[in-house]
Amino acid sequence: MRDRLVRLAGSASVVLVALLLWEAGVRLAHVPPYLLPPPSRVLATFFGDSRLLLSHAATTVIEVALGLALGLAAGVTLGALLYHFPVLERAISPFLIGSQVVPVFAVAPLLVLWLGYGLWPKAIVASLIVFFPITVNVLDGLRSLGGDVVDLLTSLGATRRQVFWLARAPASLPFLFSGLKVGTTLSLVGATVGEWVGARRGLGFLMLQANARMRVDLVFAVILTLTLLGLLLLGGLRIIERRTLRWQRPGRGGG
Repeated sequence: MRDRLVRLAGSASVVLVALLLWEAGVRLAHVPPYLLPPPSRVLATFFGDSRLLLSHAATTVIEVALGLALGLAAGVTLGALLYHFPVLERAISPFLIGSQVVPVFAVAPLLVLWLGYGLWPKAIVASLIVFFPITVNVLDGLRSLGGDVVDLLTSLGATRRQVFWLARAPASLPFLFSGLKVGTTLSLVGATVGEWVGARRGLGFLMLQANARMRVDLVFAVILTLTLLGLLLLGGLRIIERRTLRWQRPGRGGG
């Protein structure tokens, strides 16, 4: 606990020094606020326009939640299928890799054209970003179980299905959470990109509107809101991971 507090204090000190240097540099150089506002002005906008930011953040959070749910369901299902059917993996691996090579900006306009300006185009963009790391991590997790454990369970009369649910699925959970942590942060990027392409609400939409009005302070306030959302999502996921993987903690019996 003490080490954690020390690390937190160190990080806070670095951020504070960076903000002070930013504030001093902007004011001493007389940089216009429409080019680069000082942190004090960004914070004033963040708190002054908090109701506006929260209303748009609610839309983005819903899009991210839908994207995570879709990406998680598709990634876990496909990862399990690829494990059970290696031929399928060889057949669709080029398409999986290709789905990550295509830029999100190339897909988002098509989804907006097909599905309109509602939540679903942004949710699908977020799910496409989340989908790949979850699939790869689930597949690696299912393959990570040592042969000794499989031999032991088989010698005790366990079927292949029982080995999968009793050993392989639990062994893949740490890998799944690793993929989720990557996907959670990227899902915010996907939802924001989708809102840039076409939306009526959301933090990405608000950012474009603020940029068009040269409200750079509001743009930075949106960036700060997105950063805080990402930290909250990642922190919540880590809490769920700790509670789910209690058996992995050192010093605990069993496992």
